[in-house]
Amino acid sequence: MRQRIAVVGGGPAGLTFARVLHRHGCPVTVLERDPAPDARPPGGTLDLHEGLGQLALEKAGLSAEFRKLSRPEGQAMRILDLDGTVLRDWPARPDERANPEIDRGHLRDLLLGPLDVQWGRDVTRVVPGEGRGGGALIRFADGRQETFDLVVGADGAWSRTRPAVSPVTPHYTGVNAVETSLDDVDNRHPDLARVIGDGSVAAYGVNRSLVAQRNSGGHVKVYARFRAPLDWHTDLEPGDAEAVRSSLLALFDGWAAPVLDLLRHGTAFVHRPLHVLPVSHTWAHVPGVTLMGDAAHLMPPLGAGANLAMLEGAELAESLAACPEDPDGTVRAFEERMWARASKWAQITTAGLERLVSPDPTEALAVFDQVH
Repeated sequence: MRQRIAVVGGGPAGLTFARVLHRHGCPVTVLERDPAPDARPPGGTLDLHEGLGQLALEKAGLSAEFRKLSRPEGQAMRILDLDGTVLRDWPARPDERANPEIDRGHLRDLLLGPLDVQWGRDVTRVVPGEGRGGGALIRFADGRQETFDLVVGADGAWSRTRPAVSPVTPHYTGVNAVETSLDDVDNRHPDLARVIGDGSVAAYGVNRSLVAQRNSGGHVKVYARFRAPLDWHTDLEPGDAEAVRSSLLALFDGWAAPVLDLLRHGTAFVHRPLHVLPVSHTWAHVPGVTLMGDAAHLMPPLGAGANLAMLEGAELAESLAACPEDPDGTVRAFEERMWARASKWAQITTAGLERLVSPDPTEALAVFDQVH
């Protein structure tokens, strides 16, 4: 009898897992809390690495489609001093495929393909040992419940699946982040477009940074990061863009006009404080339930998380398809591999965040000099 497998979460990890299982003819149920694919903005852009995210797409049979959608030019990187002087400028080579960018929305649509996602399925709890032969029971916000032989939690930082295997919750890093956007930047803000270039532009000060990153279609995401208490914004109305803008401009006071214009022209502001799980987060294996991606190893958003999550999804799917007679043994082996690799990347990204939002801005410059 075929295993009943469910993945909770329709992000890069869950969809890659489902897409690879689908490629191998294995049924899987995808449970996503959002009511529809376009229920909320999909987010910014991702650089998919060779050997990680790109390998996952290869396992899903989607490499050719990815190449059509990705933007190798998005790998360009420019660093400015606080007075607007260009300190470093690394253009992307047109034939460079190491870490091409792709919009999250484009990646989501690529992975969705033929998948039958159950939208609007808000999981509230996963109970191990309640399924057939020791699987798991999923409880939903609408009162329904359903059992599966294997439940894979790919439901992000505040996972509803995680408590089934681990009591650990994310903790605040001390770094706050606020995201804003610029639309049609080439036509509406041509001077800023020249400052940003083809990929990303960044400036680093004492305990704060400002990064702008091109998406497709002239859309730019801007990220302000700074060390502050978690509740620094409690006096601001969430929907009062002008109040948030004024507060940010005060935080970055003294920076050059071309840098501050990234905030002055932002259209909306979203508060995203950075939380992480412990660097070496593991758990005692629980039959019928496992985790992947941010649900398993939430780390600073420095380019590794989504790549790891996608590869984990692809690898677990391939392993389950290859060894249907021992799914529990397959999951145990997967967890051991995931923990070892994720711990290494969590150490790298944790150290990276310390240097990129540092009392000494030269630390940030040194990070980029090491990788270019």
